[in-house]
Amino acid sequence: MLDLPALFDDLAAAGLGIWRDALEPVVREKLADDAHGDLSRWRETLSKLPPSGTCDAVLDQPVVKVGPAEFGPDVRRTVHELLQTLIPWRKGPFQVGDILIDAEWRSDLKWARLAHTIAPLDGRQVLDVGCGNGYYALRMCGAGARAVVGIDPTLVHIVQFQAIRHWLPAVPVHLLPVRLNELPPPSRFFDTVFSMGVLYHQREPLLHLRQLRDTLRAGGELVLETLVLPGDSPDLRQPKDRYARMRNVWQLPTISQLERWVGQGGFTNIRVVDVSRTTTDEQRSTEWMPFESLMQALDAKDPSLTVEGWPAPRRAVVIGSRP
Repeated sequence: MLDLPALFDDLAAAGLGIWRDALEPVVREKLADDAHGDLSRWRETLSKLPPSGTCDAVLDQPVVKVGPAEFGPDVRRTVHELLQTLIPWRKGPFQVGDILIDAEWRSDLKWARLAHTIAPLDGRQVLDVGCGNGYYALRMCGAGARAVVGIDPTLVHIVQFQAIRHWLPAVPVHLLPVRLNELPPPSRFFDTVFSMGVLYHQREPLLHLRQLRDTLRAGGELVLETLVLPGDSPDLRQPKDRYARMRNVWQLPTISQLERWVGQGGFTNIRVVDVSRTTTDEQRSTEWMPFESLMQALDAKDPSLTVEGWPAPRRAVVIGSRP
């Protein structure tokens, strides 16, 4: 599924050749036939994708476009059916030929809120932690990044990226099915590290922040996006079971507490560049993610609350620098 020799050759060209000996056996284990019950089915999907022909891509627009302008009717039907076998598509939108993958999240809206607030990505080495299916990583490439390494342990996301990559020209974007704590040295390599929608799934948020710091060179930039609670006090709360029907939401801070965490994680020049309420225009069920989404997670009588009685989701983007 992954061309590992080519992958590690590309990482070596980006300056990460030292990763190969430590990381290759980890990746092979993650992609072993018995690693996931659906992996053989996903491999079959990828193997059935029709020849890509001349590859092209648009990576600097809200819809990430790959492949030809359009498919013939029979090819279009085949490609649509194959891509549908990889449901749920959480991040997007993508357009493969003339097939629009309208994912659950309008990820382009989040990117538009933060892209003008971060250090320009031209020529930078970027790490995208919790990268999902690579939508943001491709937008980072479209913004001029020299190389982007995305990591995410959820295999279907890696498979979705491989499907998109089938129609991509050679681009310096690589997704690995690993967690942050599984990355080997060298530390202090990247110019920018993104962690979006990850922190609230961490039992130890300070450990996550310190691990992010250790990936950055001196002067490198953290871009952190996470759930926050309303209020000005340095406070946090811990959901006992679920938050907005999500499992594994361990701690919800106010913005003040989040800023404190980022400082304790070893960052300076900390600033909050965006706080936005998540709407059902941005996160919703679609043909490509036909299961319950945000609407079902909100109180039907009072959408300012979740079904559990928590404040409805709002997300903050915080930027900091490694000294």
